[in-house]
Amino acid sequence: MKYISEFRDRRVAAALATDLAGKVDPAREYSLMEFCGGHTHAIFRYGVQDLLPPNVHLVHGPGCPVCVLPIGRLDMAIELAEVPDVILCSYGDMLRVPGSRKRSLLKSRAQGRDVRMVYSCAEAIQIAQDNPDKEVVFFAIGFETTTPPTAVAIRQAQMLGLKNFSVFCNHVLTPSAIQSILDSPDVRKLGNVRVDGFIGPSHVSTVIGSRPYDFFAQEYQRPVVIAGFEPLDVLQAIGMLVRQLNEGRAEVENQFTRGVTHAGNVKAQALVAEIFELRRSFEWRGLGVVPYSGLRIKKQYAAYDAEKRFPLTQKPVQENKACECGAILRGVKKPTDCKIFGNVCTPQNPIGSCMVSSEGACAAYYKYRRHGSMARTPEADGEDNGVSIVSGG
Repeated sequence: MKYISEFRDRRVAAALATDLAGKVDPAREYSLMEFCGGHTHAIFRYGVQDLLPPNVHLVHGPGCPVCVLPIGRLDMAIELAEVPDVILCSYGDMLRVPGSRKRSLLKSRAQGRDVRMVYSCAEAIQIAQDNPDKEVVFFAIGFETTTPPTAVAIRQAQMLGLKNFSVFCNHVLTPSAIQSILDSPDVRKLGNVRVDGFIGPSHVSTVIGSRPYDFFAQEYQRPVVIAGFEPLDVLQAIGMLVRQLNEGRAEVENQFTRGVTHAGNVKAQALVAEIFELRRSFEWRGLGVVPYSGLRIKKQYAAYDAEKRFPLTQKPVQENKACECGAILRGVKKPTDCKIFGNVCTPQNPIGSCMVSSEGACAAYYKYRRHGSMARTPEADGEDNGVSIVSGG
């Protein structure tokens, strides 16, 4: 296959669905977690779940870095933006995530703070060059996919001799989160969440490769299939997981061979290892404090560490009691289990990060109307609801 359209062919999807229906054991249930929000959106945009047998269930995982960033860390970024002569640069989704006391970076900008949306670290570097009399802070966030570009920015700032550029680092690690989910009482003891296997993230895996997932297959006896983000990718990955479970296997398989190798991007890994080191612990929204799951800037690059340059302290913040984002991120609940979903909490008025993020589960449910309580149409709100491979629409 050469073109994206080939990975969205409804005839091939129907054939894969028929093959899957013949594979499943009607006497058992299959619960598969898609860790990445990109998969969640592909599933709902193209109606993949409507092609699955009734005993194959998809569990939504952490989704994306925007979703799992704790409110306390966001509050630190908002405080940075309030420091005189600071320009805070951030990716777009983070501007709208609600912090404590109904604050957000977007509201900070409306109040006159210099908060700028950027599409890359390179833009933040350029802003620092153009504003030598200001302190430019890049609000770095992301899984392993976006960590190498941040490392490049820090190295570039050093090469350019920039004295007014620093990074507020919030990069986190996917394997640590998967282990936290498998070790959680919800999965291991209480049984609130059943996870028989994982649909592994593709973009993350282009960097780290498939090798880090071997541990979960061997130690926890959970199969992992790394999948691309197109609907046929997801369907094929689900079929591969079902086959493994039927055969009593727990292995790492790579459906996304066009982008992922076993070793991953070794050059990117080396650059990240040069600039960053593991934190002993890092808080995740929904998962709590996860050991060795976050990255911080090494001492030799401390001049570019905003947490060293500014007096920042993370304070404990209580979540909005009405918001179920924490439980949704753990796979304990679905967005439709939240009482404020779709009424109080909407993309126009987000209460939780799962509704703000373009990869959040709540945003996927809302945007693609995969819930029965709302009878709105794309024409009514001007949104793109995607093309279903089920209806061929």
